[in-house]
Amino acid sequence: MTTTDYLISVALILLVIPQLRGTRQTTRNTLLPVVAVAAAAAHYLRSFPTQGHDVQLYLVGVLAGAVLGAACGATTGVHRGSDGVALAKAGAVAAGLWIVGMASRAGFEYWTTHGGSTTVAQFSRDNLITGSAAWTAALLLMALAQVLSRLAVVRIKVRRMSSAAATPVRA
Repeated sequence: MTTTDYLISVALILLVIPQLRGTRQTTRNTLLPVVAVAAAAAHYLRSFPTQGHDVQLYLVGVLAGAVLGAACGATTGVHRGSDGVALAKAGAVAAGLWIVGMASRAGFEYWTTHGGSTTVAQFSRDNLITGSAAWTAALLLMALAQVLSRLAVVRIKVRRMSSAAATPVRA
């Protein structure tokens, strides 16, 4: 892993800090994690192989990311701030799930570059995965799925809160 790899991994993990403090649900704050993952994808993604069982690997990554992200979103509290803007605040469970997802990808990358490459290569051969480009794509898709599914769940919560506030109370 290069210094850039470490910095990107740490930056993605540290995206949990604003979530713990609570973030106003503005377009900018909502899209920041998406932009961060897109920047990482632009840096790492060189090809998107689809031979062998690469697509199945991608689907597993997307499913794992979506489950982690949805769980993060489900355990993130949403309330209206004093200025009327929705605020989303992650609790310990949401933060833990975020860190597990982001750190597991960084840990996998570290492991493969520090002794685990033989094991991954054998697994790839045994399971018809074409190589490191497929793993890179799968891990980036997992990160993107985690970010987008968390975002979707939080946005649904915000929308429900807004529609509940707009619905008149009947006596």
